[in-house]
Amino acid sequence: MAVPKRRTSKSRRDKRRTHHKIAGINLSICPQCNEPKLPHHICGNCGTYKGRVVLESEEA
Repeated sequence: MAVPKRRTSKSRRDKRRTHHKIAGINLSICPQCNEPKLPHHICGNCGTYKGRVVLESEEA
């Protein structure tokens, strides 16, 4: 069985873990109301998707 000859230093360990981070949420702008929304989802503010009204908003 392979055993490491020397102990892995903190620096080397942390360099290996630099890419183990959580990515931020990608947001896009709704073309109708200019509010941030998730891509490929219905806008929660105005209720539109791809230029069509999918959900009736409470404001209207």
